[in-house]
Amino acid sequence: MSFVYPSFLIALLALAIPIIIHLFNFRRYKDVYFTNVEFLKEVKEEKANRSRLKHWLVLLSRLLAVAALVLAFAQPFIPKDENEIVKGDKAVSVYIDNSKSMDATSNDVSLIEKAKFKAREIVEAYGPSDRFQIITNDIEGKHQRMLDKEEFLNYLDEVTTSPNVQKLSSIVERQKDVLEAAKLEEQNIFLISDFQKNIVDVETDTSNKFYFIPLQSVGQQNIFIDTAWFESPVQVINETSKLIYRLNNTGAADVSNSKLTLKLNGQIKALKDFSLKAKATKIDTINFTVTEGGWHKAEINITDYPIDYDDNYYLTFFMDEKVNVLSINENKSNRFLKVLFEGDDYFDLTNESVSQLNYSDFNNYRMIVLNDVKEISSGLAFELQQYLEKGGSLVVFPAMNAKVETYNSFLRGLKVNTYGSLSNSEKQVGTINVNQEVFTNVFERIPRNIDLPKATSSYDMTRFSGSGEEVLLKFTEGSSFLSKYNVSQGKLYLVSSPLSEKASNLPSHAIFVPMLYRIALVGGDMGALAYKIGKDNIVEVRKIADPKNLNDDSVMKMKGESGEFIPGQKIIGSKAILSINNQLKEAGFYELFKDPTLPLAYFGFNFDRQESVLDYFTPSELKEKYFGSNINFLDNDNMDLKVEIGEINKGLTLWKWCLIAALIFLLLEILLLRFWKD
Repeated sequence: MSFVYPSFLIALLALAIPIIIHLFNFRRYKDVYFTNVEFLKEVKEEKANRSRLKHWLVLLSRLLAVAALVLAFAQPFIPKDENEIVKGDKAVSVYIDNSKSMDATSNDVSLIEKAKFKAREIVEAYGPSDRFQIITNDIEGKHQRMLDKEEFLNYLDEVTTSPNVQKLSSIVERQKDVLEAAKLEEQNIFLISDFQKNIVDVETDTSNKFYFIPLQSVGQQNIFIDTAWFESPVQVINETSKLIYRLNNTGAADVSNSKLTLKLNGQIKALKDFSLKAKATKIDTINFTVTEGGWHKAEINITDYPIDYDDNYYLTFFMDEKVNVLSINENKSNRFLKVLFEGDDYFDLTNESVSQLNYSDFNNYRMIVLNDVKEISSGLAFELQQYLEKGGSLVVFPAMNAKVETYNSFLRGLKVNTYGSLSNSEKQVGTINVNQEVFTNVFERIPRNIDLPKATSSYDMTRFSGSGEEVLLKFTEGSSFLSKYNVSQGKLYLVSSPLSEKASNLPSHAIFVPMLYRIALVGGDMGALAYKIGKDNIVEVRKIADPKNLNDDSVMKMKGESGEFIPGQKIIGSKAILSINNQLKEAGFYELFKDPTLPLAYFGFNFDRQESVLDYFTPSELKEKYFGSNINFLDNDNMDLKVEIGEINKGLTLWKWCLIAALIFLLLEILLLRFWKD
């Protein structure tokens, strides 16, 4: 048998106190008068023997009670294997899963509170000189060091649920780093979590002791809004916008006649009933129309209990008051483009000569048309490539006398098809791709003998595998008249004929107007509709309500319902790069501003839905997945971890039995004194 605190054994000297009391009987005697003393000697001897036996039994019970009490403080234990006992101090790291799923309850107590209680028991199982680390999904700097017991308990009281979600492998690696830096003989890793399957990816090793403490809620049901997106990447004023959303039911029960609400800028825009079977997913659409430009805030909401952090989905989008179009011409502007765009107040056309371009203005245009340019210089090619990579749309109408090699040098850099030789044979467009966004909803129906454009002069296109070509208009003989290519975040449209009536009838054809309008409207990447808290820490703002405000030296701030903060920021032309760095804790809308009265942009931030899928490892599944001499499972909800860990670390702990023995011996003494009459 060994002792955790052998120094307490010196208190066994207190056994002398009851012995001294019994050796020196300080009771006062009084005279007793008898009328008949014939049997006095016999009675006296009998009573003396009985009294002596009683006193010895009382003395023994007192000695045993004191001894048991001293042993309890010394904490005796029977080690399982003497060679495995660690004599020095221990390093203990405790991970508390504080993700949103830990707000679930078990027996009317939240899992996060149970986890904190378990962590407190763990610390109490170790000695005063052992060192501890506490770590959560927030991975704060103050949690990256070893603490004493008092510091650990202070930090433990501050733990609350957080939107951050971490893979267990990432947590365990940080635990190992801190434990290794402590340079103590024994290293213990405790993992307190609900062990959702989508976060459990940890790999154990033999250099550390692992303790798995699974906590599970009872009968949880959860319906959540997974994500939402628009059918078209760009929304247009006074046109129907189709917002697509996805609902998930991860519970075991069907849901019927629930309501979904869409709010736009704080006003209810649509209400919808829905039903969803257990373990099912549903994708549906809400239609609405916006009549004003600028930033808009949309919120989708459902009602679900008890897990409600994922019942709202926030997204923002920007609608231009005008669509800016740039036409780059060789010498003079194209009259067809001028008539097309200047006839509609929603479009703003700018014509520039290829020799007088201001490249820094490219980002201000939704679409650029390269019209009748004889040669694409290396400088222009570079700027157009940058424009495409940032989300712009470029339409190329080659010149009749173009230096094809300069065009192809530009196109090869984009890894798309290139121009071949100019053909002067007449070709008829025979196929139109109405499934592509440029021609979607342009025609109510397509007649069998539809009139499509024809070309008298066109460039043959050299095709390459892997170019990602989408043919929008195809000649009857199979070659492409108009093709689209996705280049990074932008879109490139290559036309095989010049924009001239001498080359084709496209400029005067009925399809020309909707084709160019749609390319301009759907062009460009407007940035993300929504962001994930804890994941999307870099935000690129492509649309600023008033770009002129970016030029002053004042600092941009972000503000939500929970307060405001200053993000990291970098200005590049007319856009801003923001670094959030885990400064957000609540889902909702956030406003970017320099002057509080003039917002620059809005963002919708949502909690990560990774925690919304209620799919957990059961204790038995965890035991099948992780096993070994250094793996321990503390999965009994009513288990006293202080006792259990003590037995695992030392062997069979006996201090509780010593306390029970002390109480028994004290009770025995009381019974002897009360009921044994002299």
